[in-house]
Amino acid sequence: MRLEELLSAITVQEVRGDLTPKVKGVTVDSRQVESRFVFVAIEGQRTDGHRYVEEARKRGAVAVISEQAPGKTDITWVRTQDARRAAGLLSARLAGQPSQHLRLVGVTGTNGKSTTSFLLDGVFQRLAPPSALMGTVVHRVGSHSRPARHTTPEAPEVQVFLKASVEAGCRFGVLEVSSHGLALGRLEGTEFECAVFTNLSRDHLDFHRDMEDYFAAKRLLFERHLRAGGTAVIGLDDAYGRRLAETLGASVLTYGFSPEAKLRMENLEASFDGLRLRFRDGDVVREASSRLVGRHNALNFLAAYGAARALGLDSADVLRALEQVGDVPGRYELIEAGQPFHVVVDYAHTDDALRNILEATLALPHRKVLTVFGCGGDRDRSKRPLMGAVAARLSDVVVLTSDNPRNEDPLAIIREIELGTKGPRCQAEVRIEPDRRKAIALAVSLSEPGDVVLLAGKGHEPYQLIGERVIAFDDREVVRGILTRRMQPLNSN
Repeated sequence: MRLEELLSAITVQEVRGDLTPKVKGVTVDSRQVESRFVFVAIEGQRTDGHRYVEEARKRGAVAVISEQAPGKTDITWVRTQDARRAAGLLSARLAGQPSQHLRLVGVTGTNGKSTTSFLLDGVFQRLAPPSALMGTVVHRVGSHSRPARHTTPEAPEVQVFLKASVEAGCRFGVLEVSSHGLALGRLEGTEFECAVFTNLSRDHLDFHRDMEDYFAAKRLLFERHLRAGGTAVIGLDDAYGRRLAETLGASVLTYGFSPEAKLRMENLEASFDGLRLRFRDGDVVREASSRLVGRHNALNFLAAYGAARALGLDSADVLRALEQVGDVPGRYELIEAGQPFHVVVDYAHTDDALRNILEATLALPHRKVLTVFGCGGDRDRSKRPLMGAVAARLSDVVVLTSDNPRNEDPLAIIREIELGTKGPRCQAEVRIEPDRRKAIALAVSLSEPGDVVLLAGKGHEPYQLIGERVIAFDDREVVRGILTRRMQPLNSN
């Protein structure tokens, strides 16, 4: 596509240079520039893309898109009002507007995005393969997958993914949609047939000014990216979900335990073997089972069911498919090595998520609950004592440790968490062990038959970020090794 034709996708304020070159790709990262690429120079939080215009030129860029007036370079310079928006619109145009050829579901919210997305993807894989999934854990097109680096990557990468999905024959796809991705325009050029809102609670306040700013970012999925005639599936048990449902002009399908929900949970039986659900779908009462564990996952089940039904898939087929979906990586994932107690790994890294997980655990048969967790460094510090308070109120033993300390002192992070463990109704025994491997081993050593050990915060992540280093570390593999060694003497008998 010639540059002049490509630029018809955006509002151009000023042009200097030749508009006839053919364009092969669009990127916001100068390191990814190849011959005949357009480089979109964005002034980001950590660096300014304008510093790398010359590098992009040397790599073969034919044009620069910028919000600034033309700079000193001998390649074409295009000034536009919103460079981030331009990156998405240009990428979508060059890719052939792939989202228009897919039946896409976008899932957003603080908690439950990954589980809801995995459930939906499980439905699509069984009822309409091949399908596509882009999320926190994995990016997959058909049978080809790779670990995710970002929940919602930069706009050009999103469009390349969607184009690959179309070319692979996918008709359905699920995208987890982060507030960062929405606020930074990474979904520009993407439209969804269905958008799901799970809930909203305190998180990412190192990025967003406050909760209202966080909520405003989430709203963008429904106000800017939900196509005309699309359906919004909204969790009604959440206060922000209620606000969203009341103000949207789009078709709204609500779900939850709330009496007003269109998909209303009427009865729930939970055990470590899974869930038995009975819910009302309009005038029809439906029953189903799930291999997932916990009340919070019953809501994720309803969200996935609602989205699949909004796309017109048959109710009975959807329920059969949902019943077959097993563990979601790092989301209330049970680790079994023959031990006489339960071990759960979960990604919960906010006070609300930790509360949900612990309340779900307390509703199941248990003796003691032992919780191991920390908080990430260089991130919102205000949630640290809140998480400490939740853990100390709802656990019997809490082991405070490192998460991804990044460039902070792990002990300093732990001390901030510890402040919350001294508040009202905090009854847990609190231990401190900054070394996460040793902390997990400590919790296992303290466990007795019937106990539950919860390893929270890392979930599916196979690494720890310590300083500038990326250390291989997977809670699931670490605890499995510890359990195996503990059980060896018993097994040898």
